[in-house]
Amino acid sequence: MADVKPIDPQILLHIAQALNLPLPSVRSVVALLDEGSTVPFIARYRKEATGNLDEVQIRDTGERLSYFRELLARRDTILTSIAEQGKLTDELKARILATLDRSELEDLYLPYRPKRRTKATIAREKGLEPLAVYLWAQEPAALGLVELAQSLVDPEKEVATIEDALEGARHIVAEMISEDAEIRKAARHLMFEEGMIVSHKSFDAKDEQEKFKMYYEYREPVKTIPSHRMLAVRRGEGENVLYWLIELEEPRILGLLRSHVLRTTGDWTPHLNLAIDDCWKRLLNSSIQGELRLELKRRSDTDAIQVFRENLQHLLLAAPAGPISVLGIDPGLRTGCKIAIVDETGKFLAHDVIYPHTGRTNEATQKLDAVMKSHNVRAIAIGNGTASRETDAFVRDFLLEKKLENVFRVTVSESGASIYSASDIARQEFPDLDLTVRGAISIARRLQDPLSELVKVDPKSIGVGQYQHDVDQRQLQQSLETVIESCVNRVGVDLNTASWTLLRYVAGISERIALNIVSFRDTNGRFRSRNQLHEVSGIGPKTFEQAAGFLRIRDGEQPLDSTAVHPESYALVEEIAQSIGTPVSELILNPHLLGKVNKNEFKAGSFTLNDILEELRKPGRDPRDQFVAPSFSETVRDIADVQPGMVLEGVVTNVTKFGAFIDVGVHQDGLVHISEISNRFIKDPSEVLKAGQIVKAKVLSADSKTKRISLSIKALREPAGRKSQPSAQPKAPASIEDKLLALSTKWRVG
Repeated sequence: MADVKPIDPQILLHIAQALNLPLPSVRSVVALLDEGSTVPFIARYRKEATGNLDEVQIRDTGERLSYFRELLARRDTILTSIAEQGKLTDELKARILATLDRSELEDLYLPYRPKRRTKATIAREKGLEPLAVYLWAQEPAALGLVELAQSLVDPEKEVATIEDALEGARHIVAEMISEDAEIRKAARHLMFEEGMIVSHKSFDAKDEQEKFKMYYEYREPVKTIPSHRMLAVRRGEGENVLYWLIELEEPRILGLLRSHVLRTTGDWTPHLNLAIDDCWKRLLNSSIQGELRLELKRRSDTDAIQVFRENLQHLLLAAPAGPISVLGIDPGLRTGCKIAIVDETGKFLAHDVIYPHTGRTNEATQKLDAVMKSHNVRAIAIGNGTASRETDAFVRDFLLEKKLENVFRVTVSESGASIYSASDIARQEFPDLDLTVRGAISIARRLQDPLSELVKVDPKSIGVGQYQHDVDQRQLQQSLETVIESCVNRVGVDLNTASWTLLRYVAGISERIALNIVSFRDTNGRFRSRNQLHEVSGIGPKTFEQAAGFLRIRDGEQPLDSTAVHPESYALVEEIAQSIGTPVSELILNPHLLGKVNKNEFKAGSFTLNDILEELRKPGRDPRDQFVAPSFSETVRDIADVQPGMVLEGVVTNVTKFGAFIDVGVHQDGLVHISEISNRFIKDPSEVLKAGQIVKAKVLSADSKTKRISLSIKALREPAGRKSQPSAQPKAPASIEDKLLALSTKWRVG
C-alpha cells in the first residue's frame, strides 16, 4: 500500500474521545487500516490489537480518519493560499491550526477566498475603506465621521455626496460582519437551535394525488425535524410542488449580531446598525440558510442511508432454506408462469412454461407433476409479483391433490429480480436463456440462499430503502457496499461453489481476483485446500491474509479449512489438540472434547483463543436464523378481500423511521405506523421490527382506490399489566389442508 501520512496524535485523541473508545485501540485500528487491512479482517482476527472493537466501531474510526485527513489536506491548501497573499499572521495561523471543524475552517478562510465583484469590493475601489475602518473601530479619531466622509467625496469615483461615502462604507462593514468566523458560527448555531423549517405549496403546483398535502402549509423546528420529513419536503421541492425556507425571528438574530459588533456608543452606532441589518438581509441570511440546507441534507441523507443499511442487512442475513432442490415460479396471467428448477447447489437444471390461469390447468398440473418427480423438488418458491396469489392457490391445490406433504411452498420477494435478469451478470451466467427464465432461477435461488443471490442485484433495486433516490448516491453506494461486505464475511463463502459476484465481497478480494478464482477453479477443478489460493493470479501474501479465514472448503485436505479459524492459527489448534491427546480432525468431529482444554496452557491472547474454541465447538456454523416459511391467509388474495378487523400474517418488507411495511399477500404492502407497533414508547420502528420478520397484524383500514392498507401490531398485544384470557372457542380437528399449512409455516431445514 502507498505511504500514508501519519496522523497527528491530537487528532487520534479527538477521534477516541468523540467515539468514546480507548486511545490505544484507535491507534491500532488506524495503523491496521493504513497497512491495508480490511474492516472484517480487523474485527474478526485482530481483536487483541484493537481491544475487541466491533465492525461498527472500526468503520466509524475509519470514517473519522478519512474526514480528518481531508480536513488536514484542505487546511494545508488554505494556509498556502493565505500565505501567498501575504496575509497569514501568527494569530490567524494558530486559529486555523487549532480548528478541527470543516465549517469553522472555511469561515476562517472566507475573507481571503477569491471572490466575485461585490458592493464591498466596489466601495473599496472607490477608496472608502478608511471610513469603514473608522466605523468598525468604534473609537474617536482626529477626523470625525462627517469630516472623514467629506474627505472621501469624489464625483469621478461616483462618490458624489457624504451619504454615498457612508453607504459604501456600510457595504464594506456588512461584508466584514458576514465574513467574521465567530459571528458566522454564532448565527449558524442560533438558526439551527431556533430556526423553523417552513414549507408552502408552489403557486402553479401539480400534485394530483396530493402526495405532499401535509406540507402545503407546514412548520417544524430545524433542530428536531426527522429525516423522512426533511426528505419529503426536499422531494416536494424537487418536483416543483413545494418551496421551503428556514425562518428565524428577526429581532433574535439582529440582537445576536449587535451583541457581537457593537462595543461602544458614538456617531458610528446608527451606521453600524444599518450595516448589521443590511448584512443579515442581503448576505448572512442566505449564506447561513444555504449552509444549513446542506447540513440538513447531509443529516437526513445519513439517517435515510442508515435505515437502508439496517434493512439491507436483515434482508441479506435472512434465513436460507438451505441446500435443497427448489422449483422457482415467475408468475404471470396471460403470458403464463415461467418455472425453473435448481439443484441443491443452485445449479440450473430445467425450465418450462405453464398456463394455470388461462383454462389450461390440467396441462399445468401434468407439467408440474413431471418436473417435480424428475428432479426431487423439495420446495416451490413463488415470486410475489403479478398473479402470485393466483399461482400460490394453484400450487396449494396441486400439493394437496398429489399429497406432497414433504414439499413446502413459499412466496419470495422478487424485488430487483427483473433488474438482475437483464444485467450483464445474468447474461454471463445464462447467455442462452430468456429474461423471464433467469428471473425464475433467481427466485428459486433466493429461497435457497438469499445472500448469495441478492449480491448480484444493485441494492438500490431491492426495495428496502427510504427516499433512496433522493440521497447522496455516492455515499449511499459506498455505505451499502460495506453492508454487503460485512454480511458476506460474517456468513463465510464456500470457495468451491461461490460465484465471482459473491467472492468479490470477501475481505481483500477485488472483482478481478474473484474472476481469477473462478477461472482457476474451472481449469483445475475444486480447491482442495486454502493454500491453493497462493496459485491464483493476483493473490499475494496480503490478500491471502485478509481473505483466507472467510473462505471455506468442505471435505478438503485440511479439516480446519471448513471453519472460520484463520490459517495463521492452525499451529495453535494443533497445540490444543495435542494437549488433550487427539488429532485435529477428531476434535472437529467431537467438539465435546474441548471440555478437557486448559486455556492457561497457551500463550495466545484471550480473544483469539476464545474465538478459536467457540468456532471448534460449532465448526462452520451459519450465523443466520433457521428458515421459517410465512403463511398467508387463503381467503385474502386481493386488496378488495382485505377488511377492517382481519388478523393477517405477513412478512416485514421495509422498515422506515415512520413505520414498517408488511406484505400480507395482496400485491400491496400494508403500513404499520410507528404508533401502532408497540404498547410501549419506541423512538424507532427498528427497535421492534426488521426486514424479513414474520408478524401478525390487525387490519385497521383498506382502500382499494388509493391502494392503502393500514395495519396495527399493538392491537393484538395486551396492554402492560393485563393478562390475556384463554380463548373459549373449541379447537377444530385438523384437516389435511391445515396440516399442510402448518407444515409450510413451521418448516425447518437444518
